Amino acid sequence: MSSHLKALVLAGGRGTRLRPLTYTMAKQLVPVANRPILHYVMDQVADCGIGEVGVILSPETGEQVKEALALNPWRLRFEWIEQDRPGGLAHAVKVARDFLGNTPFLMYLGDNLIGQPVRDVVATFEAERPDALILLKEVANPRQFGVAVVDGDGRVRRLVEKPKDPPSSLALVGVYCFSPAIHDVIATLAPSWRGELEITDAVQRLVEAGRPVRAVELTGWWLDTGKKDDLLEANRVVLDEWGRREIIGSVGEGSRVDGRVQLGPGAIVERSVVRGPAVIGANAVVRDSFIGPYTSVGDHCRVERSQVEHCVILDGSVVEDVERLEDSLIGRNTVVRRAGDNHRALRLMIGDDAEVAL
Repeated sequence: MSSHLKALVLAGGRGTRLRPLTYTMAKQLVPVANRPILHYVMDQVADCGIGEVGVILSPETGEQVKEALALNPWRLRFEWIEQDRPGGLAHAVKVARDFLGNTPFLMYLGDNLIGQPVRDVVATFEAERPDALILLKEVANPRQFGVAVVDGDGRVRRLVEKPKDPPSSLALVGVYCFSPAIHDVIATLAPSWRGELEITDAVQRLVEAGRPVRAVELTGWWLDTGKKDDLLEANRVVLDEWGRREIIGSVGEGSRVDGRVQLGPGAIVERSVVRGPAVIGANAVVRDSFIGPYTSVGDHCRVERSQVEHCVILDGSVVEDVERLEDSLIGRNTVVRRAGDNHRALRLMIGDDAEVAL
């Protein structure tokens, strides 16, 4: 499938809900199953047959994002577009105006993980040619999202941003298709109470002008990876659905690797049990330990004399002598070790370059 659309991927923003981790890295680069979230987004864009991608960057983390996409296995043509401040999603479209020109485009928030192909959404947009097509998902807490009211034919009747009294439970997922008509509407917008140009306001104006706005409801999972628990859940779902068995590193005598475990090149498992789905990165060492399901251990990590389950441990970190570490998110180059008789299960969220002795 080859598409006539361009793509706009938003990889700016500040990531305040994932602090302290996002003080030192862009939230779109936080790894899920040892791959940056942004890589899954680019998988989806490439799968749609789109070749040209504008990437919205913030001044603080732009270089990191460029680095993360440098290998470019998708063979996409990237254009880097700096957004000097977090001015809202519609502001990002405004900043990308020169890149987008008069071409219809797919807009994708770079910290969203979606469990079904977006190419179906793009195909619907290309077949029907509305001025906007939005992806929706039923959620339990609609007050935290932009919410849409849709009629029986899938036409959008109304959009509200973070409503106190939600008119429906259908939330905007962060994937949109637009015709060039969106630019004229954004040009007329005033900032919202948050001081941002809201894309929901822009789409609502299209609706009010009687322009065709369509909705597609997502049937698979959607994970907005803004908080620690969301990220652990994303890691669990991705390992569950997409995890596979691939043993490249070495498994020593007296060790067991059960189920769908990915063991990266140069990784070593000694006198340990690893139970999948799990992923252990390149040159990591697991010694005298138990790694339980839904755990991602990054590159160059070391886990010794510890039990770890349902955790995300980023590159270069060390876990030593911890009786039980669970439901935790550990930043890069961090050391977690027991220094005493602590026999409780630990649940931690730690940023980069920290040391925790318990």
